[in-house]
Amino acid sequence: MVYGAMAGWLGARTMAAWRLVAHSLSGRLLLLTLFYAMLTQVLIFVPSVARYHRTLLDNHIETAEVAILPLTEVEKQKFSPGLRSMLVTRAGALAVMLKRPEKRELFLPDEMPSHIDVSIDLAHDNIFTESSRALDCLFNGGNRILYIASPTRIVGAEEIDVIVNEKQIHRQLLSFARRALWLALGISLATAMLVFASLYMFLVRPMAGITRAMIAFSDNPEDPGRIAAASTRRDEIGVAERELAAMQRDLYGSLQQKGRLAALGVAVAKIQHDLRNILSSAQLASDRLAKLDDPVVQRLVPRLVTSLDHAVALATNTLRYGRADEHPPQRKRVALAPLIDEAGEAALASRPSETLVLNLVDPALQFDADPEQLYRIVLNLLRNAVEALGNTSGEIRVTAAREGRGGVIDVSDNGPGIPEAVRARLFQPFAGSSRGSGLGLAIARDLARAHGGDITLVSSDASGTHFRIAIPDGGE
Repeated sequence: MVYGAMAGWLGARTMAAWRLVAHSLSGRLLLLTLFYAMLTQVLIFVPSVARYHRTLLDNHIETAEVAILPLTEVEKQKFSPGLRSMLVTRAGALAVMLKRPEKRELFLPDEMPSHIDVSIDLAHDNIFTESSRALDCLFNGGNRILYIASPTRIVGAEEIDVIVNEKQIHRQLLSFARRALWLALGISLATAMLVFASLYMFLVRPMAGITRAMIAFSDNPEDPGRIAAASTRRDEIGVAERELAAMQRDLYGSLQQKGRLAALGVAVAKIQHDLRNILSSAQLASDRLAKLDDPVVQRLVPRLVTSLDHAVALATNTLRYGRADEHPPQRKRVALAPLIDEAGEAALASRPSETLVLNLVDPALQFDADPEQLYRIVLNLLRNAVEALGNTSGEIRVTAAREGRGGVIDVSDNGPGIPEAVRARLFQPFAGSSRGSGLGLAIARDLARAHGGDITLVSSDASGTHFRIAIPDGGE
């Protein structure tokens, strides 16, 4: 029972540790480093084993050469058969054959082996055959008879052939492979740990700090104490830390500004609401004044009415621009020409003058848009043009056409043009007009962009100003 519980606990802890290693950046980095280090050692291990195996074969050839060399000097000294057999046996060979141009000499300690398992020609070896032969010996060898042929350094001979038992070669190669494997494993582990420690110190830990700073800041971005502290590092991590800290400071400042603007907006909305009531009362009073026959009153009332109209428009536009619940466009097919007529009448009614609005739109032309929002877009542009013309006689031309899968509306006037200093901030709220609230163009562009389109200033000079409204069809 105790053993089973202990085994279950160890298994659960092992699985938890494996999940931690496999699913964390540092753990994956450790595994990859270990894998690549082992792969490198394997690439070194196989040639090392192959070279050692070749050395073992060469040693047998050299030992056989030394053993039979005295036997080749038959003219100087003769050896007994027992001594000849002992020399060959001490060389670790079952048989040795020396090939000369005119004859072959065979040196046997006992009897010739009955069979040969593997034939090896050392004269035609390369790294691939050596590696293949070494692995074959390592995994399949041990009890085989080898026939080894090699060039010889014995004078007058061309080749020496040695027949040996593979048992000793296999034992020595296996011992070397074990030592090399353990050494490779130790080097791989040491390399992996050193590389991992270096990467962890210089990469993983700083990245973990950046991640923690991002999470902490996202929990409460309005707390300045959660802004990341940038280090003085000059590498990519240092750049990332400084950029993150700068971005968090900017975001914190933007949130603070938005919070103040939101509070200010609420106050302005309340003021504007009360101001509209006050202006409505003032409009009623101006209407009554307009009925008086006093010449001075008749001269001043139009100016008063115009000023009140501007004040009411400013209050209305400010409240409308500050709304965050502008509904998405409710698209349908809209006949454009009647909409232009209606917007033109409304624009001219707000500012009596000799200005003309020429509706040159084809009566059959239709747009796919929200009728109410498209009306507000056109109305704001026409009012902007009327204000630009002032009390002078002028002309506003409205044309439209289909272009691709959408349409464009061109509104142009023959006014004095827009000053160069104003163009850069033309579509910014409260900044694009020197006469009105500066909200008309901002509202119109927001509504056009909600349709997927835009409003652009095509041209503006002393001969007039030309705006273009682009409204693509829905479902694009």
